[in-house]
Amino acid sequence: MALKQISSNKCFGGLQKVFEHDSVELNCKMKFAVYLPPKAETGKCPALYWLSGLTCTEQNFISKSGYHQSASEHGLVVIAPDTSPHCFLIGGCNIKGEDESWDFGTGAGFYVDATEDPWKTNYRMYSYVTEELPQLINANFPVDPQRMSIFGHSMGGHGALICALKNPGKYKSVSAFAPICNPVLCPWGKKAFSGYLGTDQSKWKAYDATHLVKSYPGSQLDILIDQGKDDQFLLDGQLLPDNFIAACTEKKIPVVFRLQEGYDHSYYFIATFITDHIRHHAKYLNA
Repeated sequence: MALKQISSNKCFGGLQKVFEHDSVELNCKMKFAVYLPPKAETGKCPALYWLSGLTCTEQNFISKSGYHQSASEHGLVVIAPDTSPHCFLIGGCNIKGEDESWDFGTGAGFYVDATEDPWKTNYRMYSYVTEELPQLINANFPVDPQRMSIFGHSMGGHGALICALKNPGKYKSVSAFAPICNPVLCPWGKKAFSGYLGTDQSKWKAYDATHLVKSYPGSQLDILIDQGKDDQFLLDGQLLPDNFIAACTEKKIPVVFRLQEGYDHSYYFIATFITDHIRHHAKYLNA
């Protein structure tokens, strides 16, 4: 699969690159960002995947989170895909209603494989993130396919948790910032799932971290979650971390949940704690 390099910038001794490719799963052109640490010049490195939140593209994380120094020091290749098919940028999907709201359609793929018309042809972010993208990365960059982890923010925190929970053993570790933990019960999740997956709510549970934990077969998985205490979306009942923590406790799945006083939902919050998360993943990826 041909990759077209869009940009390359030296950063902490490594290279922050952005590529474009034709996605088979999403039936359109997609961009992703990849950071190659200095270690990647001499050998294969572990791969750490970042999933962004609502309205984001591949750009938000690489320009705002300040992750490069830590990734460089720990020798991690960090991959940040877009959050949905962004075909409209390149003349693509043209789905009616795609751009009508910020929390559904463009920028809001929710990391599911849609089963409903008109979304099911393009909105297959779950398969893109767990299958197509890793295959592409493994084939084109100096990464060790046996060592990968995943993390994300908000909708992307939801994405990271479900990818890890649906694929025991695939990811060495998982972490999240302010994840949407129980989407079947929150307004964002209900809107997205009913649109992408239809009205049968039993199908929604397959993409809900709180439900997936309940049937997780117990392959070792250490979960780290940071949540800002002053996060407006926490207060609005969109994130529901308590439900997820309760399910993890019941299943004896280790989860470190840190409620951070005074922090909100923004990239200022992410930038504050990003080093802890990189360290969390490096512990498992470099073991």
